Amino acid sequence: MRGLRLNQSRSNTGIGKTTAIDLAKRGARVILACRSKQRGEAALEEVKRESCSNQVVFMQLDLGSLKSVRSFAESFLKSESRLDILINNAGIYLQGRTEDGLGMMFGINHVGHFLLTNLLLDRLKECEPSRVVNVSSLAHLFGNLDFNCLNTHKALGLGTSFTEVLQVYSDSKLCNVLFTHELAKRLQGTKVTCYSLHPGVINSELARNTNSVIQILLKPLSAFFFKNTIQGAQTTLHCALQEGIEPLSGCYFSNCTVKKVSAKAKDDAAAKKLWELSERLCGLA
Repeated sequence: MRGLRLNQSRSNTGIGKTTAIDLAKRGARVILACRSKQRGEAALEEVKRESCSNQVVFMQLDLGSLKSVRSFAESFLKSESRLDILINNAGIYLQGRTEDGLGMMFGINHVGHFLLTNLLLDRLKECEPSRVVNVSSLAHLFGNLDFNCLNTHKALGLGTSFTEVLQVYSDSKLCNVLFTHELAKRLQGTKVTCYSLHPGVINSELARNTNSVIQILLKPLSAFFFKNTIQGAQTTLHCALQEGIEPLSGCYFSNCTVKKVSAKAKDDAAAKKLWELSERLCGLA
C-alpha cells in the first residue's frame, strides 16, 4: 500500500504527523507533503524514527500556490507508481491572500485540495480500490457560502475580527464537506471512494494564528476538552483504512461513525456550484 499523506504547514506536529506514523507502521509507503522544507524534513526524520520505517518521503507542497500544487502533482506522478490513499489534512486559521489572489482559508483549506485531488484522480482510479479523505471540522455546521463574495473577491469573507475570521474558517470547512459530497457523485461507477470527517477538537497548533489573548484563554481548557493527536487521528485512519465503508462514500464521519449532516452540507446545487467555481479558479474548466 502506498498512501499520500498531505499536510500543510508545521507538519512536524498535529494529527498529520500522527496519522503518517500510524500508516508507516502498517507498512504503507507514506509521502509527507508540506510547505516548509525545514519542518517537513524534521517531520520526515521523526516519522521514520517513530515508525521504524524507511518508506517515508518528504515532498514540498504549498497549497497556497496553484503553481506549487501542479508542480507537486507532476513530480509525484513521475516518481510514484501507486496512490491508494489521499488524505487532505491541511487547515489554516488565518486571513490574508494566497499568491494567486484567493482568500487564504478558501485557497489553502479548499482550492489547493480541490486541484491536488483532481490532478491525482486518474492515478487513484488506476490503483482502485482507493480513497480520498478530507479532514473537515464540526465548524462546518456554522458555515455558509456567499457565492457573490466568492465570485467578486475570490474569498469566503473579508472581515478580520475574531468572529469574522471564525466564520470564514467555518465556511472553508463547509467547502470540504460539499467537495466530498460532489466528488462522491462524480466517482460513481468507479472504486474510488471519498469521505469527510471531524477529527475532534485537537490540542494541536491549528490555533497558533489566533491572537494571543484567545490562545491564553484556550490553554487551561485544552487538557479537559481537547483530544490529543493520537485520539484525533483515529477518525482519519478509520476513513482511510476501515473495510466495508465503501457504500458510505461521500459521507461525513465523527468519532469513527458516520453522522447525519445538515441540509446545507448536502446541498446538491451548492456542491455543484462550488465545484464549477473551483474548476474555473484552478484553470481546470
